[in-house]
This record gives sequence, C-alpha cells and structure tokens, in this order.
Amino acid sequence: MRPLHAVSLVLAAALGGCGTVHAVHNATDAAVARVGDVGSDIYERAETLGGAAYDAARRAASPPVLDSVGDPTSLAGETFRTMPQPAMVTQTAGAPNSLWRPGARTFFNDQRAQTVGDILTVDIAIEDSAAVTNTSSRARSGETAVGVTNFLGLENLPGQFLPGDFDPNALIGGNSTSTARGTGSVNRQEAIQMTIAAVIVDILPNGNLVIAGRQQVMINAELRELTVSGVIRPEDIAANNTIRHDQIAEARIAYGGRGQISAVQRPRLGQRVADAISPW
Repeated sequence: MRPLHAVSLVLAAALGGCGTVHAVHNATDAAVARVGDVGSDIYERAETLGGAAYDAARRAASPPVLDSVGDPTSLAGETFRTMPQPAMVTQTAGAPNSLWRPGARTFFNDQRAQTVGDILTVDIAIEDSAAVTNTSSRARSGETAVGVTNFLGLENLPGQFLPGDFDPNALIGGNSTSTARGTGSVNRQEAIQMTIAAVIVDILPNGNLVIAGRQQVMINAELRELTVSGVIRPEDIAANNTIRHDQIAEARIAYGGRGQISAVQRPRLGQRVADAISPW
C-alpha cells in the first residue's frame, strides 16, 4: 500500500464517523508504519544500486581478476547427479605378489567406452554440397467448332430469336492456347568441423550403444549449444575412443545459439506473423 493511500484511509475514517478515536489512532499508526517500510525499501534499493555502480566503476578502472580456486561442484549444477551410471563393481584387495586386482575394470583390455556412463568423443566433420538444376517447358493448344447443317428444316429457326447474323453451320466455336515455362536451381554448401563428448545412456539388446551429449559455451551474453545423439556399434569406436558422425545411426546433430545477438538477428514476432499470412 502506498503512503498516500494509507493517509487517505485515515482521513476517510475520521470524516465519515464510522470509527472511534481508537480506530483512527490505529489507522494512523499503520500508515506511519507503511511509510517507514517504504522508506526502508527505498534505502535498501539505493544502497544496492550504489554497490552495483561501485562494482562497475571498479571493474572499469582495474583489469579483470580471476576468481579464487574453489569447489567446482557448483559449476555443474544439480543435474549432473542424474547422469547414467554403470553397475556397481565390488573392489577387493589384490593378492600378494600379483598385479591383478579382482573386480578391477580392466588390465590389458581395451579402454574404449562400452558400458552405461562411459564417455567417448564424437568427431563431427560435415562437408555437404548439393547442386540441382531443373528446366521445364509445356505448350498446349485446342480448337472446337459445332454446327448443324440439316435438322428437319428447322436449322434456321433459332436465328429468329438470336441477334445478328445466324449461321447454323457455326453454332459454337472456341479455341485455347496454354504455354508454361519454368526454371529452378539449387546450390547449397555446408561445412561444420567440431568435436563433442557424449555419454553412453543405454545398451540395446543387440549390443549397440545409445549415446547422447550436449555442449554449451557462453560468450558475452551469447549462448552456443551443440547436441548430438544416436545409436552406434561398439566395433566402430576407434582405438582413441572416438567415433565419426557418419557412423551414428539415427543421428540427431543440432548446433545453434540464443542470446542478445541471436535476438537482434531474428525477425520480430509481428513481422513473422505478417510473412506467414501474407498472400504476396
């Protein structure tokens, strides 16, 4: 409630005679309390704005400073705890004079990703080009004539009701001509070179692996996001634990961004609606 509204309520109660003097005093105290709260809120906001202005001026006057080394857990947020996890393996102490430890994940085996939760690298190298040229031509012409040369001697009877010179041999005549030509061409080139780490999220009954990965980069209030998902064969994973994008079945690769620059480049909502409904 604003201070002026509170004061108005006090005056209305006093002039209307609907309350006692005690009620008027209570309303006055409430109005004063409201004014105090508003003043405190204004002071806190001014203090906050002053602190922000001081921080901005300090950053402008001095070079940027790195944050101190701390716990990096907060950078991942809370969602990292829902990542797919492999089955728990019980680790036991190794036998004396033996390099092998029972329950160990591997010794001489391949270190490539193979279980749920393992990470592998996806190499995306797309160089796609397409050129299509199409030319079509069509022409059509037609002519129609209808007449009556003899009809029980009554072939001239319609001429009594029709204006102009009547010729029963040319009752109906028409012709048409249609010509259409079209030319179209498409020349498209795309090139994407990047890598992304993906996680095995599921193992299919036939042994194929389902992978999914996402990468986000924030630069100057502009977020760039790369996502990839699909199904791969364990045999296609290279010795360095990488796989090419063209070896992913049902691949879903998306690269885009959002932020201030993307918002400026995107047409406004009104323009997009006008373009969608405009017939021209």
